[in-house]
Amino acid sequence: MLSKSLFCGGVALVWCAFPQAGRAQTPEERLPGCLACHGEHGTSTTPEVPSLGRQMAAFMEIQLYLYRERMNRSDIMNQAMTGVRNEDLRVLAELLSRLPPPPAANETVDAARMERGLALARRHRCNVCHNADLSGQANVPRIAGQREDYLLKVLREYKNGTRPGYDASMAEALQPVKEEDIPDLAYFAARQP
Repeated sequence: MLSKSLFCGGVALVWCAFPQAGRAQTPEERLPGCLACHGEHGTSTTPEVPSLGRQMAAFMEIQLYLYRERMNRSDIMNQAMTGVRNEDLRVLAELLSRLPPPPAANETVDAARMERGLALARRHRCNVCHNADLSGQANVPRIAGQREDYLLKVLREYKNGTRPGYDASMAEALQPVKEEDIPDLAYFAARQP
C-alpha cells in the first residue's frame, strides 16, 4: 500500500504533468492538484507538507516562482510548476490565499512549552516580520496554525543553510537559535489561531 505522502505526490504529478486536452492548465484547473497534497481546504494532513490556507499571496507567488525556477528543490513542486507563466503563478497564489486558515493544533496544550515558545518568538523577534499573532504579512508567511512537523523541518533547513530563501533573513534570524529551542518555537506557532 502506498503511503499517503507518496499517493499525494503521485496525484500532483499526474494532475500537473498531463494538462487536459493537450493545452496548458489555467490556475483554476491546477488548484485541485495543489489541494490533493496541501489539503482539501488548504489544511494539510500530509506529513511535512505545509498548509496553504490564508497564506500570504505575495509569499506564495515567490515560493511558486522559486519552485518553477528550481531554486527551491522538491521534485513534485518543481514538476508541478514547470512552464507555469508568471501571471498564472500570481493568480494561483491569490486563489490559494483565499482558502480558510488552518485550525491551530487542538490537543491538550503543554502550558510550559507554550510559554517557552512565546518567549523564544519574542526574543528572536518572530513577531516583527510574521506579526504578533504570526499571521504573516506581504511576502512573509503565515506560520500560525501551520503543521508542526513542517515548521520543524523548515526551521532546521533555514538554520543549517539547506533551504534557500529569496533573501538571507531567515537564515540570519535562525543562527542564534539553539537546536534544542526549535521544537518549542514550532510547537508554539502550530498552536496559534
